[in-house]
Amino acid sequence: MAILGMVFSAAANADTPAPVLNSGDTAWMLTSTALVLMMTIPGVALFYGGMVRRKNLLSVAAATFATTALISVVWAIVGYSLAFKGTGAYVGDFSAVFLKGMGYTSLTGTIPESVFMTFQMTFAIITPALIIGAVVERMKFSALLIFMALWSILVYSPIAHMVWGGGWLMGDGVQDFAGGTVVHINAGVAGLVAALMLGKRKGYGTEAMPPVNLAYTMAGAALLWVGWFGFNAGSAVAANGTAGMAMAVTQIATAVAAMSWMLIEWIMRGKPTLLGMASGAVAGLVAITPASGFVGPVGAFVIGIAAGIIPFLAAVYLKRMLGYDDSLDAFGVHAVGGTVGALLTGIFSAAAFGGAGLSAAANGSILTQLLIQLKGVGFTIIYDAVITFIILMVLKVTIGLRVTEEEEAEGLDISQHGERV
Repeated sequence: MAILGMVFSAAANADTPAPVLNSGDTAWMLTSTALVLMMTIPGVALFYGGMVRRKNLLSVAAATFATTALISVVWAIVGYSLAFKGTGAYVGDFSAVFLKGMGYTSLTGTIPESVFMTFQMTFAIITPALIIGAVVERMKFSALLIFMALWSILVYSPIAHMVWGGGWLMGDGVQDFAGGTVVHINAGVAGLVAALMLGKRKGYGTEAMPPVNLAYTMAGAALLWVGWFGFNAGSAVAANGTAGMAMAVTQIATAVAAMSWMLIEWIMRGKPTLLGMASGAVAGLVAITPASGFVGPVGAFVIGIAAGIIPFLAAVYLKRMLGYDDSLDAFGVHAVGGTVGALLTGIFSAAAFGGAGLSAAANGSILTQLLIQLKGVGFTIIYDAVITFIILMVLKVTIGLRVTEEEEAEGLDISQHGERV
């Protein structure tokens, strides 16, 4: 988030004038916060829910809804403080536990701190919600909830601090405008680790697993697309030209990616599917996210093309080749798409390509910035994978991760929630 660097720099400079509330910025951020919350409920719930079997539809909705409530509480108690307070290189501090010190007049930049905190809460909500797509139809609801809470505290908040909250990756010049590393690579890698530790669904690869309703998935993708303007343009934390360009490049890259996925699927598999178009749009949204405040239309077109092709190959062919059951392609779309976007940000943020210009840490070199981006991606993958594995292993040896074979065969709607569509 570009504005955050200025906020933290201003806080460190005693000569900087005190910030003044701007009603236009505040109105836009209130709107953006609502848009991002809509991305999870109902966006992710419908997008994922439409792809599972009928007997598991409600379990996906329940997992998404519960995650929204749970992470809201965790963020208010400790997550926000760990992510955005303190001057640590790797994680914040406990100075704002239970939102201590946040009053009616507290400001972050030109908006109320309460609005900034809630906006960031919606990011903290959607990130673990994306992991649900990798573990549907077989993970115990109790294990899922405990995992979400611990992962948010131990993985999401530290990475958010390092990239956005004044930590070492931010200081080194990693460019992640709205969450390529913090949200999408983070969620996708955790999803892959969880899928590998849970194992494949019963009958995966040998039994038909028809989606309950792909119209739900398209509706979810549409809600994600609309809500993503709050996600990306809202990350300017102001109603300004950066927000305007972020909105424009988000629309361009998403549309190009949807068309790219559709065309490559048409060529390689014979038919253009609705699921493919929806997946391509989401991959485009993911890939443009880290770049949205830094690139111009040229970068958006290239990122959109790459996002339609590379995640398609990962979701369709890499998964089949390696044999893992990332049920709804959280890794293929989010981790791979986020990596594509994060790395291309290092290239197309350059003024030569119509971008906003490289960060000061890059010293004007596209190659230098690309290496900085690669460091941010690499560290996020390693840290996330290790901590996710540890959390899941502890849960596996204590309460267990997976439902019984009988419960899985019956469906999680009935076995976990006692409800049926």
